Amino acid sequence: MGAARCSISVNASPCSRTAARSRTSRLPLPPPWLPWPRNRSSMPHHHRSRSRRSKCRDEDWVSSPSASPYQVLGLDPTCCSPAHLKAAFRARVKEFHPDVCKDMKDADALIKRVIWAYEILSKDQPDEPFRRPGIDPFDEPECEAYDLFVNEFQCVGKGCPYSCVKRAPHAFSFSTENATACVISQGHSDDYLVQLAVGQCPRNCIHYVTPSQREVLEDLLQSALAAPYDIAEAALLDSLIAKARFENNRYQKPKRKPKVSTEYVDWV
Repeated sequence: MGAARCSISVNASPCSRTAARSRTSRLPLPPPWLPWPRNRSSMPHHHRSRSRRSKCRDEDWVSSPSASPYQVLGLDPTCCSPAHLKAAFRARVKEFHPDVCKDMKDADALIKRVIWAYEILSKDQPDEPFRRPGIDPFDEPECEAYDLFVNEFQCVGKGCPYSCVKRAPHAFSFSTENATACVISQGHSDDYLVQLAVGQCPRNCIHYVTPSQREVLEDLLQSALAAPYDIAEAALLDSLIAKARFENNRYQKPKRKPKVSTEYVDWV
């Protein structure tokens, strides 16, 4: 009986085979919130091929030095919102941070490319003088470090005996979400009270950074403070702060060429 059924299916007419294929193609797709089955044989063939293609496209930027920022972060240029950009940046940090990928030899280079891509896509005004596409601000600071940044992971908060908020309330305030100190205004490089607050911080959580460095650090801090908390993002934040402090101390202003006057001056 089983052989008869088999012979019928093999010797079926082309029309019946076409109808069977059309019925199979009309099967409903699984909902997007369901995970893929672990048994790849139970996964539809068109989904397996699609997942392989997306994985290949996602890994192309690793081996391609000319990959665009969108390719590095795995974003679609036609529908890239700030929320998508931050989510893609967090995902790449979790995937390629050197503290997480200890077995990868190129983890440092890959995370630099991720930061570079995030900076390029998050810049709204690329013509400003301190923005330099393709240059890591943590390797080569663009100017002197005068902007303030507070690492809220290390801040004591309202129980600090040397509170920067009490010392310089025009520059610092307490965050309503975490009850830690945060910067509310910039441009206090020559303010003695701000310098005193930075120097007297018992946890050394207030840092002078450049504008480009501050943008990256603030975005990374906000993503690290958002639940669920990720240790990799906090570790990356500490490493970038340490690198910024080291490179900012080495920064030297561009030397100006002396003005030479060719006019004759009579001193008599």
